[in-house]
Order: sequence, then C-alpha cells, then structure tokens
Amino acid sequence: MQLSSRRPRAVLLAAASLALVAATVPPPGPLGIGDALFPALGNPGYDVLAYDLSFTYRTNRQPLDATTVIDARATAPLDRINLDFTRGKVASVQVNGLPATFASAGEDLVLTPARPVPEGGLMRITVRHTSDPTGARDGGWVVTEDGLAMANQADAAHRVFPCNDHPSDKAHFTFRITAPEGLTAVANGIADAPARRPAAAGGTTWTYRTVHPMATELAQVSVGRSAVVHRTGPHGLPIRDVVPAADRAALERWLAKTPGQLEWMEARVGPYPFENYGVLIAAAKTGFELETQTLSLFERGLFTDAGYPEWYVEAVMVHELAHQWFGDSVTPRSWSDLWLNEGHATWYEALYADGLGTYSLERRMREAYERSDGWRAAGGPPAAPKPAAPGQKIGLFRPVVYDGSALVLYALRQEIGTAAFDRIERRWVADHRDGVAGTDDFVRLASAEAGRDLTGFFEAWLYGQKTPKVPGHPEWKAAAVPAPRG
Repeated sequence: MQLSSRRPRAVLLAAASLALVAATVPPPGPLGIGDALFPALGNPGYDVLAYDLSFTYRTNRQPLDATTVIDARATAPLDRINLDFTRGKVASVQVNGLPATFASAGEDLVLTPARPVPEGGLMRITVRHTSDPTGARDGGWVVTEDGLAMANQADAAHRVFPCNDHPSDKAHFTFRITAPEGLTAVANGIADAPARRPAAAGGTTWTYRTVHPMATELAQVSVGRSAVVHRTGPHGLPIRDVVPAADRAALERWLAKTPGQLEWMEARVGPYPFENYGVLIAAAKTGFELETQTLSLFERGLFTDAGYPEWYVEAVMVHELAHQWFGDSVTPRSWSDLWLNEGHATWYEALYADGLGTYSLERRMREAYERSDGWRAAGGPPAAPKPAAPGQKIGLFRPVVYDGSALVLYALRQEIGTAAFDRIERRWVADHRDGVAGTDDFVRLASAEAGRDLTGFFEAWLYGQKTPKVPGHPEWKAAAVPAPRG
C-alpha cells in the first residue's frame, strides 16, 4: 500500500511531540533497591502481594514453559516496571489485561504498560516465558537424577521466574506444575484438594498454595520419581517428606526424627510458624542444604554416605529446621542481616549436638573464637560481610556468618544470662512472625529484654574487625591472623 506524504498540520505536530518524548525518555535500565551486597537486586516502586506460577515440565534437559502472574500494589507512580528475570525467553507481557512492551536490561525485565500505574494502584502482571534449567551453575534450578528442584538463595529466584527478587518483599505463592505421568511434583505450602488433576495436553497438574507469605529465595518446586511420606508432628502438625522413591525405606530412620526435632525446637523458641513441614531429599550433589520454606532441601548423600556421623546428620537437620523460624518466618531486611539467619540456625544446631553429648557447645564456641579473627579478616564482621567475588554468589556464605555469628549469640547469653537470652529468642520470632526484620531491630529487642542498652556490646561484636573477649572466658585466645601478602 502506498501512503500519501501529505499530512494535516495537527498530525505533524503530534508526531513531532511523540518523537520529542521518545528522545527524552531514557532507555530501559536495570534497577535495584540498594542492598549493600546485591545492589541490582529487587526493584523500587511496588510491593508484590502474590505470585501465581505455572510450569510445564517435560524433561530436565529442556526449558519449561511457564506463566508468571504477579499481583502487586504500586508504591509510586509507574510508567515502567522492572522485574528481576534472566535465563528465560519472554513471549508476551500484559499489565492489567493490556499488552505491554518489554525489554531486557542486565538481569532485569523492563515493562512499559499501556497505561501508567498510579501510586497506590493495583496491578496484575502476566508474563509468558520459558524457565531454563540447562547449564545452571549459579543457582535456580537444580538438575537431579530424575528431575528438578530449586535452590534460589541468595539471588537466584529470578533465574527461574520473573519476580521482585529480594527477601524484604515477601508474598503469597500459588504453584501449578504440570508433569508427565509417573512423576510427582511438589512445592511449598499445602496441596489443593485434589492435589492432582489431569492436564488438558496430557500428564498431571499439581497445585500448591502457601498460607504464609514467603521470600522469593525460599520458593521450592521439585519434580521427580518421588515418594511423598506423611506423618504427624506436635499438635497435629502435618509433616510431608519428599524422597526418591527408590530410597524410601532406607531413608525412613532419618525421616522419623523430624517430629522429635520439632518438639525440641518448640520447647526453646515457641510454636512452629507454618502450615506444615518436611524434608525434600534430592538425588543430586549440591554441596549444601537449604531452608526452603516448609520443605527443607537436602542432598541425598548427607543421609546415605557412610562418612557422616549420625549426630552430625541430625544436627544439620535441626539447622535447616531452625531456619523456619529464623530466616523464613522472620526474614532479613537486607542481605547484611544474614547473620541473624545463619547465626541462629548454627546456634540451635550446636545446642542440639551438645544435647546429644558428642560435641559440646562450649568446645565449639571456643574453637570458633580461636578462628574468629581470621574469619573476620577474610569475610568481614558478622553484620557487615564483604560482598562475594564476582561470579561466586555462594561465597557470601562464609564461616563468619555461621559459627562466627553463633559465637555472637553465645557471647550475648554469657553477657545477660540464660533467662534474658531465652526471652529474646521467643520474642524475636513472635514479634516479627511473617515479617522482615534487621540487625537494629534485634539490638533494640535485646536491650529491652536485658534491661540495659546493649548498643556498645553489639557494635563491637557485630561490626568490629577484631573479636571481643567472651564474657566469662578471659582465657580464650584468638589465633593470630597472617599478614596479607603484599
């Protein structure tokens, strides 16, 4: 079709105006909320209320077809919306039912809605995309012998689905996973009734929903030839374990320990905070275990390799269980608050091992004290950790945020006494349940329960380059830190 070059003056003026606007609007770029350790993580301008994630799985060697629906409230006027997302191809985007344009910028997916979203406005974002597990080395999907699992900590959820990938923005989740017959799909939360329905294109669709809000880094979806084992915990709590079907009988002696471990934790910090609990044992070598909410991820070798003592395996199980209170229910405001997660989980792991009579708490804390100055030199103090090296995000999880931070809690108990310490622990998880909290919140609470200002104590223990003396143990000595090579 040939169009005339003659246009009315009004049309020419409108075209010139649009060209001027296009010239002045900056190109899409990645945003972040300013986290000191992950500056490009998270996005300003909105609060996610809910995610509805649909995945269609075929094999663990090809991308999954996926749809992500995000319900959010704008906290500022938005003519663009940044989501964290990479390692997937986007087919289409809608915002409030209207097509939106989109572009990638760094590890952000930048949306331009057809109509700007006003401050306080609700928006529903629908992204049709793929989710690619192939070649994953930096978190997100974990390829197992018979399927997939998720390991999104610390900044890898956006390598699986579009999201606001920062723990300070918790939301409710719905998961819909379609898989071929013969495979079992599980996810955080509780299953719909019925949990499985025939899929229109064949296979089965499994649906799960969380009752409590959750950080993106704690999301879990697993597909495989799995057995789902049900039992009851304290106060009738449903326990759901997911294990490789072929290993079901061999793993039972470990699975049977969870109800007692729950009782042990509840006796120290109060009621379990979620709708159910269980362990997900994956047929994969991950090199770590992970506290995904209501369904902690473990590698199978922890339970089947002969080299691990029984007390150690039990203590590691308690570590991930303790995270359900510390890190999952009470989620860190920033990644520099990671010591609150890992320090507490390590504390209860060490306390449990002490109770088994195999590795005393005092011995472990003395050994941590000896190494603490070296850990601080290598990774920074507990509440001001150094960023991980480029391409080594898992490097954030250094000894200083585990035993080095459990040592802070030991010193606190020595300083204020066991009764005040126990009150702090219970109030912390009760006051901040289903919320986010940071180091300053913990210092205020501890000071209130101790009946005196502990700011100076925490300043030295959490931010000092050298480890202070442990109250009650002046004889403990820190090992000398080698001078850096010049």
